[in-house]
Amino acid sequence: MTSIKDIDKLERVIKQFSTIIDQVWTKNAKKSKISKHSKQWWIEDCSCSLNNYKSSRSLENWKKFKKTIKDTKRFFFDDKIQEVANKSRSLWELMNWIKRRKLPAIEAITHDEQPCLTLDSLWNALHNTFNTALNRQVDPNIINEIEHKPSQNWFPFSKEEFKSAISKCSNTSVPGLDKLTWRHLKFITKHDSCLTNIVNIADSCINLGYWPEYFKTSSTIIISKPNKPSYDKPNTFHPIVLLNTLGKLIEKVIANRLQFTVMSNNFIHPSQLGGLKFKSTSDAGIALTHIVRSGWAKGKSTSSLAFDISQFFLSLNHKLLVLILKKAGFDPRVSTFFANYLVKRRTSYT
Repeated sequence: MTSIKDIDKLERVIKQFSTIIDQVWTKNAKKSKISKHSKQWWIEDCSCSLNNYKSSRSLENWKKFKKTIKDTKRFFFDDKIQEVANKSRSLWELMNWIKRRKLPAIEAITHDEQPCLTLDSLWNALHNTFNTALNRQVDPNIINEIEHKPSQNWFPFSKEEFKSAISKCSNTSVPGLDKLTWRHLKFITKHDSCLTNIVNIADSCINLGYWPEYFKTSSTIIISKPNKPSYDKPNTFHPIVLLNTLGKLIEKVIANRLQFTVMSNNFIHPSQLGGLKFKSTSDAGIALTHIVRSGWAKGKSTSSLAFDISQFFLSLNHKLLVLILKKAGFDPRVSTFFANYLVKRRTSYT
């Protein structure tokens, strides 16, 4: 891939990538019929052995079929046990988790005291619940007290950054609209030329200050919260957003770079522990214990107040976030990129 100099070429490259993925999916995808007889250990040899018995109905072929099943199951489960034992995974992963789950009783969702009986009314209820702060105004002067860090150069991405980010991704994660799983993307990035092209796409997004339309399209899955007495309100559900996998990989690499920058220039407050690398629950406990004991040393009693900010990430003001990035000392290209990254996104509720 040659260097990408303009937005139109970037869009063409991404469209070509999506077309290739769609063609491969259409060619190789098979419709699975899940039933009570579906088994993970079943392989082609089992099917062939069963077909041989069905065609002959002989006792000898029946015994061969049973032996094939026995050997296949033994090999499959021995391999699973070794995988759990060698990768320090949990014993409960040996259990069968694919059984049908009992779903909670769902009533008609109501919004503004009106039942949602059409798709349009249901969409409005969910959208108004999960995007309540979409157009809320924020005073930008609140960030004036924040120290303005010196501007730092944004260097091109390296292949090692992408390899490190994708190595921590689970192969069992649900894919987005592109049907591309992390397992597929890990296989693709093993080829140096493919990884070079992905790095080139990521660098072009920052340099051009543009996030392709393909990456802005998502699917929002509405999942019920457990142990609720009733499911007739939108707030008894929570959304899970599924993004295109290549876009998620680039986002992970950008997020790691952002965190490294704000940590290195001390833009993040020392008391911020959540969501940061090398920060754990133990660190939060130690910090809280230090505050409590400091109060005791002064002969004072210490109390703590914990609260949860509802829909915190959904409530982030886009314009304010771009201003904060400028305050943090990021390259102007990064601020321009996020100004485009945050707008004109599309999703569908499922």
